[in-house]
Amino acid sequence: MAYEIYLKKNEEKRIVAGHSWVYANEVYKISGEGKNGELASVFSNDGRFIGKGYINHASKILVRIFIRDSSEDGEELYLSRLKAADDYRKGLNFSSAYRMVFAEADNLPALIVDRYGDYLVMQCLSLGIDKRKKMIADCLVKLFSPKGIYERSDVSVRKKEGLSDVKGVLYGEVPDYIEIEENNIKMLVDVKNGQKTGYFLDQKENRFAVRRYARGEVLDCFCNSGGFSLNAAMSAEKVLSLDISPLALKNVEDNAKLNGFENIETMQADVFEALRNFRREKRFFDCVVLDPPAFCKTADEVKDAYRGYKDVNLNAMKIVKSGGFLITCSCSHYMSAQLFEKMLKDAAKESGKIVRTVEIKTQSPDHPSLLSAEETQYLKFYVLNVI
Repeated sequence: MAYEIYLKKNEEKRIVAGHSWVYANEVYKISGEGKNGELASVFSNDGRFIGKGYINHASKILVRIFIRDSSEDGEELYLSRLKAADDYRKGLNFSSAYRMVFAEADNLPALIVDRYGDYLVMQCLSLGIDKRKKMIADCLVKLFSPKGIYERSDVSVRKKEGLSDVKGVLYGEVPDYIEIEENNIKMLVDVKNGQKTGYFLDQKENRFAVRRYARGEVLDCFCNSGGFSLNAAMSAEKVLSLDISPLALKNVEDNAKLNGFENIETMQADVFEALRNFRREKRFFDCVVLDPPAFCKTADEVKDAYRGYKDVNLNAMKIVKSGGFLITCSCSHYMSAQLFEKMLKDAAKESGKIVRTVEIKTQSPDHPSLLSAEETQYLKFYVLNVI
């Protein structure tokens, strides 16, 4: 008999509401037997069926529920779920580059699939999904006929599942760089070595929004491959793209050349040090963009992350010209929207500037979030006017 998981009293409420994760410390007893990565049934304390998902005793998340009826996992289920996920995006007019599958939000926990033109990039973030990645890739081929599928399962969360990092071609052939079009701008995406699956697709609409505020000289910090820089260059006189990574800056230069932009310069430096140097030099910008990597990936890191976010935002506020704009982001769900806004208020107070909130946005609609799972709502995007 397969594993049967019985929860402690009242622990089912969050899961019944739509959350997928069953934590090991929420379990009252386990009966049956099986192997890690196999399908397990989950019941409330009084025996009511809650759902089924893949079990992994090596993880604090014991089961990730994605079936809530009598269905079994297999090709038919995956074909249906993958098609439904893609149909949702196509219904919103996503076509060239978008997140096709967003894990829990698409009822496929721990599975990420991104489309870059004729190619797909897949991430397997749990043992159960990892064991079925060939079947999933086969389903993607049947549904979408891509030229290639590349796996980017080289993320730290896999260690919590007892999995090692994996990168490589799952199907067909995949070039080092894939050209996409976003907001009428051409971008070369490094799917094999770029961050995440090669590009930050969740910022698509926010990058477009920057054009309204980019004027004069713009400083784009943590610029990565230049998504914000290129959009800013559409309306600004000059853009300075700043990153510590030489590869990122090369990508910015290549993307600028691809689009014929001559108003973008790059600078290799640690952002924190560079902002302090600009303050000492009394060098000011009409607009500053801050899109840092996640400063906290666990709840234990929030205090240190708060100080980091405050430091970088405070120094950025200090070098924005009067009347200019600070565009600032956080991609860590542990830094909640309320906490992020409190940090901005503290930074504004210490900067001695009067700061107005102009616009607040979140992740692109191809990254929908579940109201029942706050982890799926993670991106904060603020446009601030520094008076």
